[in-house]
Amino acid sequence: MKIFRLPLIALAAATFSQCEKKPAEQAATEPAASEIQLFNGVDLVGWEGNTDLWSVQDGAITGITPPDPANPEKGIIKHNTFLVWKGGTVGDFELTFQYRIEKGNSGVQYRSKELEPGEFGPIISGYQADFEAGDKYSGILYEEKGRGILALRGEKTVIKPGENPKKPLIEKGEPVGDSAAIQASIKKEDWNDYKIIAKGNHVQHFINGMQTVDVTDEDAANAPKEGILALQIHQGPPMKVQFRNLKLVPLD
Repeated sequence: MKIFRLPLIALAAATFSQCEKKPAEQAATEPAASEIQLFNGVDLVGWEGNTDLWSVQDGAITGITPPDPANPEKGIIKHNTFLVWKGGTVGDFELTFQYRIEKGNSGVQYRSKELEPGEFGPIISGYQADFEAGDKYSGILYEEKGRGILALRGEKTVIKPGENPKKPLIEKGEPVGDSAAIQASIKKEDWNDYKIIAKGNHVQHFINGMQTVDVTDEDAANAPKEGILALQIHQGPPMKVQFRNLKLVPLD
């Protein structure tokens, strides 16, 4: 397994340069000053993961699950693995990006943490803005290696503590969107726009301008408040996922 790492000195310089705040008078004329470009469009500088699985193709971060030579219908990786952004942690923020996917399942981890790495690269736990090549999970809020699905597509939920830390009580409110209509707006094997807004214990997802979930996480002992960003490739059938135009705006 090959791991791509950004040298610490270069990473620190890039991170502090990106996050430096400008005077108020400049901010008024430069509204994008706080926007952080997470991907340079050329290589994986600033990211860490298994470079047998992650690369840059056609100006996009590209992850693959290769076929198993013994059974081409199945992928070779045996656990979900990730490409981790090494620019720091995120708490309250707005993240926008574009994705396209061929087969399988993927997503963006946020407010997450790294666990012990596996055979195929980093393993991550935390919130995930899910999407897939299928018709059910795109737009949901899933907590990887945690409490599972916290809101299905179209749902507005409030998460309450349960007796089991991994089984919270989920209260559903008025839907924020129609699941079928959201799915109909998603372009198969083509580029789609995704937005994540996280502020305090309130998180929202949007695909192609349509809100997909609205979650208030009142399970304070288990709700992640800050953590890393990462991109997922999923165990299962061979797949390909791509990401581009990843832009992060910290929120006060």
